[in-house]
Amino acid sequence: MTTTEEAVAAAERCTPEYRRDPHAVYARLREEAPVCPMRPPHGNETYLITRYEDARAALSDPRLSKDMYGAMDAYRRIFGDSSLALDDNMLNADPPKHTRLRRLVNSAFTPRRVESLRPRVEGIVEQLLDSCPAREPFDLLPAYAFPLPIVVICELLGVPPRERSRMQRLSTTVAQTGFDPESKRAQQKAEEDLHAFFTEIVAAKRTRPGDDLLSALIEVRDTDGDGGLTETELVSTAFLLMFAGHKTTAYLIGNAVHHLLSQPAQLRAVRDDPELIGPAIEELLRYDGSVESATFRYATEDVEYAGTRIPKGALVQIALSSANRDPLRFENPDAFDVTREGNAHLGFGHGSHYCLGAPLARLETELALTRLFDRFPRIALADPAAGPRWMEVPFPAFRGLAELPVVLDPAG
Repeated sequence: MTTTEEAVAAAERCTPEYRRDPHAVYARLREEAPVCPMRPPHGNETYLITRYEDARAALSDPRLSKDMYGAMDAYRRIFGDSSLALDDNMLNADPPKHTRLRRLVNSAFTPRRVESLRPRVEGIVEQLLDSCPAREPFDLLPAYAFPLPIVVICELLGVPPRERSRMQRLSTTVAQTGFDPESKRAQQKAEEDLHAFFTEIVAAKRTRPGDDLLSALIEVRDTDGDGGLTETELVSTAFLLMFAGHKTTAYLIGNAVHHLLSQPAQLRAVRDDPELIGPAIEELLRYDGSVESATFRYATEDVEYAGTRIPKGALVQIALSSANRDPLRFENPDAFDVTREGNAHLGFGHGSHYCLGAPLARLETELALTRLFDRFPRIALADPAAGPRWMEVPFPAFRGLAELPVVLDPAG
């Protein structure tokens, strides 16, 4: 990457080279254009924030709104009208609405409540590993990394087992479509189907409630007219918990396995000292976490960051992957070091929108990694020379692998 202009162009268009390794682009932007005006494919005026201190401040800046209805024209150009019914949730809200919605689901994701799930998550991990071939190359993502968080979040919500594969298929379409007309039509159809999917589940649970989070939210909706949820918020919240509750963790598990296998000294350090698994997960979140960019905000007034004026109405993208490699905040930031101390990364965001499911994501990743490497200490990449193949998506929300071929127990 030789010029700032080339770096901006690569980030705007999400070129294949950029998707494979965005960190070289981010390094130049942090140095020369830390708050960078962009014209991405959706056409909305957008500013990209890449330095750690600016990113951290922006994530909790009340002038940068998350209320999608305040930027409806921009929202429609990016996502279309089909997303509206699914996006009426805490992710796209400011206080007091955000505070109300988050309060209703917060109790399900407290550290104590999540820790009580450990035996069940361990059981799911073991079942998935039992089903994986030991001596043959296979893709770890669909066999292990994705099913684990899907089963966990579906059990929390109360999604019937027979419906889970359909839910995963639809959510994948929503996440991976582009800006061309055919992709947008596929995305719109998937969003409409997901809305119908959760509407049907809500109706079924009203008739026959269970011991699950969705049944509890329905009860609040039906009995608390002032502090509960609207019907649209209820369906949208179910979608948000499902979507955010499995995509981010699945890609994090995949990224983690790839980097640990690619850097054996780091894996050896964790295996020699199991107490390092916690710091290792935090380092993985910093070094190559699954959320590359925070969901968009928009400026409700003119604001200034790093000497750059962001005009009222402009969209703001906060590059978490860039902030987490900022040399002004982290020593030797491009090194993967599981013994790193003082790791105040932004992998789960910051401020009032800090990831609600962070405790659950940490638990799932911890158990997925420890049991995988304990049961299969000789696990190896199926073709190390081939290098990783990263997702090539048009909108850099997720950072994840397209595939992860491994052999659990290679002969000899």
